[in-house]
Amino acid sequence: MASNPKATVKNDEFAKLSWGERISYGAGDLAQNLIFGTVGSMLLFYLTTVYGISAAAGATIFLVVRWVNVFWDPWVGAFVDKRNPKLGKYRPYLMYFGIPLTFFCAMLFFPNPAVRGSIPYAFIAYLLTAMIYSLVNIPYGALNASLTRDNDEVSTLTTVRMTEANIGNLLVYTFLPLFVQLASPDKQSKDIGFFGIHMNLGNYASPKAGGAYFLVMSIYMVIGFILLMTTFFGVKERVLPTKEETSKVKYSDLFGEIKRNKPLQVLGMFFLIGFTFMFFGNTVWPFYMQYNVGHPEWMASIGLIGSIPGIFLVFLWPIVRKRIGKKQFFYIFLSLFVVGSLVLWVWSFPAFHNSPVLGYVGRFLQQWGITSATGYMWALVPEVVSYGEWKSKKRVAALINAIMGLFFKIGLALGGIIPGYINAFFKFDGTKATQSANALQGITWSMIWLPIILAIVAIWIMSRYPLSDKDVVKINHEINDRKVQGEL
Repeated sequence: MASNPKATVKNDEFAKLSWGERISYGAGDLAQNLIFGTVGSMLLFYLTTVYGISAAAGATIFLVVRWVNVFWDPWVGAFVDKRNPKLGKYRPYLMYFGIPLTFFCAMLFFPNPAVRGSIPYAFIAYLLTAMIYSLVNIPYGALNASLTRDNDEVSTLTTVRMTEANIGNLLVYTFLPLFVQLASPDKQSKDIGFFGIHMNLGNYASPKAGGAYFLVMSIYMVIGFILLMTTFFGVKERVLPTKEETSKVKYSDLFGEIKRNKPLQVLGMFFLIGFTFMFFGNTVWPFYMQYNVGHPEWMASIGLIGSIPGIFLVFLWPIVRKRIGKKQFFYIFLSLFVVGSLVLWVWSFPAFHNSPVLGYVGRFLQQWGITSATGYMWALVPEVVSYGEWKSKKRVAALINAIMGLFFKIGLALGGIIPGYINAFFKFDGTKATQSANALQGITWSMIWLPIILAIVAIWIMSRYPLSDKDVVKINHEINDRKVQGEL
């Protein structure tokens, strides 16, 4: 059998991955959360408090950059699909563009008084960062579909990568604000809401905190680049398009895939809605803790509890999926997100906001729901790629990942844009230590009610997803048989 080329092709494309390869691939998710997750979580808060521009200006910057991505990302996807660099089809981009990505992400928080409050500087720095990020993120996403066709392996790989991604979330959404507060000026001893521990924390909403942001961000960027290199050196590409498929790829395939690939249409809309309300919560969380709850010093401890499901309960994903099915998986966890959000809403009441227990419970349930729903949906991308290949006889993994990445980034942008405009509409003023009741109501809409509405919409969208697990297995084996028979 070892000398049979047909068997070699089949066994290779349905490869079982080693733990080293799974962990190495997941390091890329951890890296991108460290590098770009900092932008999604803290940039709007930084721009409207420390940097000193209005909420409307910050939201407009997000809006314009994402419109650029609408045209830029599909071009990047087609560019990657049409080329075969010497070091691999997708891996080299992690190295080529990882260095400029880390540099420009750090420069977003550069504390130069000469540019403080400059909207052109903030816009150009964010635009360059977002465009370079696409040149890393899109090939990385396509790399996922190139490792194996084995559906169970894809499920296991997703579990591993999302565990590492959520470790990144822990470092970004929990420890990043804590580290910035530790490095900020005007320190005071505060109870961080965790076993009575006190720390000397500064005011990270002060214009004086610019240096603290830049220091912490720069350290995160360097670690992120090292992790990208771990992915580059630690994985092997196996499921790749033939030379004939590669030569046929063109930019217009974008429209063909969207038109004929129904699973792509449904999953794309789910990505858009899911990441929109996910980043609503990530963007507004510092505002909610600072102003509605009034205990920013508790962010680390409550975030630590909220990170538990995304790190220690991820192993349950494949078990739950096998027991109840793919769609029901999303229904349950999105409902859990809604319950957690309602608990956080109750926590903001004056009678309750001085007790961290509701914060622990609400954030735990909310994060368990959202990390499971938005984490496991990445496991569906390889099957969408295979469906497209089955229909068109072209494997355009990078282009499809560009489309999915575009929905992800639009969701990320809307998660920053809409809260920014809501803050502006409700008269939020970042120069004030306390906010009006009107401004607090706007923050509540962004943190609680709009995400709940969007979660319900996401449940309906996932009910329309057409591919069963049996369909995916059949499609992958038919594609492999075509290759063996020389039809591709």
